[in-house]
Amino acid sequence: MTSTSWVVVADGNRARIFETPGLKLDLREIEGFADPQARTRDPELRNGDSGRDAMPAATTPDDAARDRFARMLCEYLEQGRMHQRYQRLRIAVEPKFLGLLRRHLSDETRKMVYEEIGADISKLDARAIQRHLELHGEGAH
Repeated sequence: MTSTSWVVVADGNRARIFETPGLKLDLREIEGFADPQARTRDPELRNGDSGRDAMPAATTPDDAARDRFARMLCEYLEQGRMHQRYQRLRIAVEPKFLGLLRRHLSDETRKMVYEEIGADISKLDARAIQRHLELHGEGAH
């Protein structure tokens, strides 16, 4: 029986989850999340808004929203683990958000992580993400 790996890419405003058989990098996107409050923080998500009235990046409300988003993503990963949807987890996340994920992952889910990459590749297409992961290789746990 082939095990399934999940690959999580995220930047604190959005997250994408890919599934791949075993250790192969044949990524298939299975889920995408966007923090509903991200439109006020990320100029790319504001649909042409000039950004003049956006919250500054380092405000307390922003940090709280990113923390809630991290908890929501970790809950999804927890549910996937509990339903045995994956056996291994690879995380490629913007470094600051990676710290939030580490804080909220359960011990059981953390044990499923075989690699962490502190890089924001969430905006890349699946093929470019795959290339980045191939170049990075395993073992940066």
